[in-house]
Amino acid sequence: MKKGLLTYILLLTLGGLQAQPATPRLVVSLTIDQLRSDYLENFSALYGEQGFKRLMREGRFYSQLTFDFSKPDRSSAIASLFTGTTPSVHGIVGNQWLNTSTLNTKSCVDDADFMGNYTSQSSSAMQMLTTNVPDELKIQTGSKALVYAIAPFRDAAILSAGHAADCALWLDESTGKWCSTTYYPEFPAWVGQYNEQRSPAYTIKNQSWEPTLPPGQYIYLQGTQEGAFKYTPSDDRVNLYRKYCTTPLINDEVNKLAEELLSHTTIGYDSTPDYLALTYYAGGYDHQSGTDHSIEIQDTYLRLDRSVAQLISLLDRKVGMQNVLLCISSTGYTDYEALEPKKYRLPSGDFYLNRCAALLNVYLMATYGEGQYIEAYNDQQIYLNHKLIEEKQINLSDIQEKAAEFLVQFSGVHQVFSANKLLVSNGNSTWEHTRNGFYPERSGDLIIDVLPGWTVIHENNPAQNYVVNKAIVPAPLIIFGTGIQAATLRTPISAKCLAPTLAGALHIRAPNASEAFSLDF
Repeated sequence: MKKGLLTYILLLTLGGLQAQPATPRLVVSLTIDQLRSDYLENFSALYGEQGFKRLMREGRFYSQLTFDFSKPDRSSAIASLFTGTTPSVHGIVGNQWLNTSTLNTKSCVDDADFMGNYTSQSSSAMQMLTTNVPDELKIQTGSKALVYAIAPFRDAAILSAGHAADCALWLDESTGKWCSTTYYPEFPAWVGQYNEQRSPAYTIKNQSWEPTLPPGQYIYLQGTQEGAFKYTPSDDRVNLYRKYCTTPLINDEVNKLAEELLSHTTIGYDSTPDYLALTYYAGGYDHQSGTDHSIEIQDTYLRLDRSVAQLISLLDRKVGMQNVLLCISSTGYTDYEALEPKKYRLPSGDFYLNRCAALLNVYLMATYGEGQYIEAYNDQQIYLNHKLIEEKQINLSDIQEKAAEFLVQFSGVHQVFSANKLLVSNGNSTWEHTRNGFYPERSGDLIIDVLPGWTVIHENNPAQNYVVNKAIVPAPLIIFGTGIQAATLRTPISAKCLAPTLAGALHIRAPNASEAFSLDF
């Protein structure tokens, strides 16, 4: 009896040990800028069997990844995904924000203390105020883990790599060469060799993006979209590489450099887990809005599927997919869609932020006396002149509230959030959403919520005009690897869950501001 009981206990113990998932030798996080779940599923008839179809067939597919803050963009989304918190804590409120010292906008990764490698840009991750998953991996392996990031864009590379990475690489928009920053400890020699032979600076020449298939083979045809399209970035020599990064062709360039990395380093080769952060692009050409289901969008997803299939094949050849955990996520936004409000009789209007700020200053002068109370305005935010307010001994929260009460009377304004109320009050879900995207030292004193369908006009720079669209973008999260139970889940999940989930898979602690529990897969 005792022998049988011991055998039973031993079997249970071994079974429990076998059920524990092994730590992957390599975690690959692939963030696809502007990837949408609805497009991902709608265009599935265009895909092969080894890309998205395989991922959704064998992986865990969450179709509704949500970001718990207002107006996510590429930088704020990537920082949130891998820190497990929101901009109110990690500090990355957007791709750029207003520098109140110079009254000019600055990139979220600008840092004059570090020089560029193969670029004139000075950059670091120091403006991200919390750790992310790669940071924790470095810390908890005593820097033995290798951490690299490759992206078309500077902010994406640096924010996904984190503070302690070996290197973050992105494509310089001026030269078409892969570059980095002296903030990271190394700039690999093999990248320099690659730049002089195989970088886009030497390979794209007059390369154009045009339909992969004959127009009749695409699923959705709308209006003038039935004709072929052709985009040749080299037609604009000044913006050649910037425009090239907004085509699906850039995703293959990311794959090529990833292959060089896997060939020239020992990443994924030993028992210490390593981390590779990649970024693809799935938005419109040159950030132009397009009609839903146009051939351009369908072709983007067709090419994206092929790039993903090539990446999976590459990882299998170099590391073995049984040793890899692949996570694909989205940035949870899309470029603003163009509208034809008069044609369809849609509610709309124009909101002029500069005129709004000028009238507000007149009102504040009438209330508090002469002075320039508006220091600057940017991205639906108004920054007050704190030095003048202090000199006049005006209570800051009082002037913010008076300004908010004045601004809410403007046509097109839905509501106005003052910094004071965002910091101290418990409002409804809209207030919480806005508060989560607010960081006092980087956000304005007043945040203006403009009605959907209205166009925010920048008179000094019409290229920055955009139509307000508050619709939730359906964003996917796919987790793929050995031991992952295949499933398609429609229940919304917070983007804050990804960081603790990856940390759990690596058997390390979550980032130091992580606010959610890990997903069960």
